[in-house]
Amino acid sequence: MCGRFTLTVDPGQLREIFSWLDIPDELTPRYNRAPTQPVAVVPNDGKNKLDFFVWGLIPSWAKDPQIGSRMINARSETLAEKPSFRAAYRRRRCLVLADGFYEWRKEPGSKTKTPMYIQMESQEPFAFAGLWEIWHSKEGDKILSCNIITTEPNELVAKIHNRMPVILPSESYTEWLAPEERQPGQLNHLLKPYPDQELVAFPVSKTVNSPINDVPECILPA
Repeated sequence: MCGRFTLTVDPGQLREIFSWLDIPDELTPRYNRAPTQPVAVVPNDGKNKLDFFVWGLIPSWAKDPQIGSRMINARSETLAEKPSFRAAYRRRRCLVLADGFYEWRKEPGSKTKTPMYIQMESQEPFAFAGLWEIWHSKEGDKILSCNIITTEPNELVAKIHNRMPVILPSESYTEWLAPEERQPGQLNHLLKPYPDQELVAFPVSKTVNSPINDVPECILPA
């Protein structure tokens, strides 16, 4: 599961890595992104423009948009089978931009969990593989929502948690963001653990435990 992440870089830094992307200036650092909040997304609509979608996928057929709070992640192994995800996997894929994410490590012989922050060794921003949807209310309102795809952990993350988000290498962005419909067999090879040697993980303050706390202290080493 991926339930919290960060995007702390300013628009200028983000443009250096995602030079092909139209990035708005009103991008503020976020140190504790949580479900149901807006997150930075690049949908596969061919526009190459960063937008903000609600984190928690709301299928177009859902009667209640609150269902999205239970669908913040999607397991890569069952994307093609789940009614909530299979159409989006074929037609509505996205990048969810981040520069780190949190997992909670169970401590042996204790009920205590230690928050761990995982980021690129280079500290550069990256992109999770995600899906997106458009939901319309009876009143005509529209909600754009997304989720993050998870997979088996690499060796580094396996010491912390039994799942990890799919981080796409930059050379896979074009393939993942193709606006044309794709079949699962054409994309499944992208949904794999990111190389552990390119990531680092360290314990951080329990400040991050509450989503109310969206402050730089969340990512400071404990």
